[in-house]
Amino acid sequence: MKYRELGKTGLRISEITFGCWELGGGAWEKQTDEVNLRAIQKAFELGIHTFDTAEGYGKGHSEEIVGQALAGKRQECIISTKVSPNHLKAEDVRASAENSLRRLRTDVIDIYYIHWPNSEITLAETMGALNKLKEEGLIRTIGASNFSLAQLQEAAQYGRIDVIQPEYSLLHRAIEQDIVPYCAEQAIGIMSYSSVAKGILTGVYHNGTVQIKDSDFRKDRRLFLPEHLLKEQELVDLLAELAREHEVTSSEIAIAWLLQQRAMTSAIVGTQNERHLTDNARAADVELAASELERLDRVSAKAIAEIDGA
Repeated sequence: MKYRELGKTGLRISEITFGCWELGGGAWEKQTDEVNLRAIQKAFELGIHTFDTAEGYGKGHSEEIVGQALAGKRQECIISTKVSPNHLKAEDVRASAENSLRRLRTDVIDIYYIHWPNSEITLAETMGALNKLKEEGLIRTIGASNFSLAQLQEAAQYGRIDVIQPEYSLLHRAIEQDIVPYCAEQAIGIMSYSSVAKGILTGVYHNGTVQIKDSDFRKDRRLFLPEHLLKEQELVDLLAELAREHEVTSSEIAIAWLLQQRAMTSAIVGTQNERHLTDNARAADVELAASELERLDRVSAKAIAEIDGA
């Protein structure tokens, strides 16, 4: 595993972050807690020492699993979690942070994100509460997830944003236009979520290996619609071709592409499968040539344009 500096924080995080959304259940079909405890511990063994969760993942259950799995390893890990958009009033921010600390079995949160902005609560109030938590040593850094450029710039008036967590992948590239340049200029780290587009970029939904269930929350999502699966086929085929050439998986190529993008710090990838976890960890060692990056860029942009133009 390789590690990178997170903005100006002095924190070093693994290039692959273990995403813990699935571990909380909720929208996802969850494995047993025992399976997921082993997955987190396996990630640690593979050198993935950065873990991302949220109070909203399974109503705090994901945080509990993370805290239990990392007992005895806390000083060697970076843990990020998030405050929900309905908890952004000052008193609620503090209560949420204290509850997350308890569930995570720690006395400090390394990265504390605003999960989603809330137009009914001012960023001045929320950032004020976060700054106090930082001053008291309960959190180390402040992050923002799912923010527009304007919201990031507004938040910056009230305190330092050290890292953002946007949806970013070969099929979600909206941040490249304005947010990536801003983050590069301000030395703000980027940790991508849905790094393999909720599974689409693995290719399993295009090659017939897996059929999405009617009960799966992704079934009606943009990228999983039947007409859009067809428009993604060329990109999925290219990923498979490059995977064969590098003797890795399609997921690893998709993650490697992310890690070679401007201002990127870490790709968040979630799984409850240890074999997939091992594959994902290898992505940090995959080096794509300039010609391969150009092909992925071109085919990806074409797929996005066709999907968005539908």
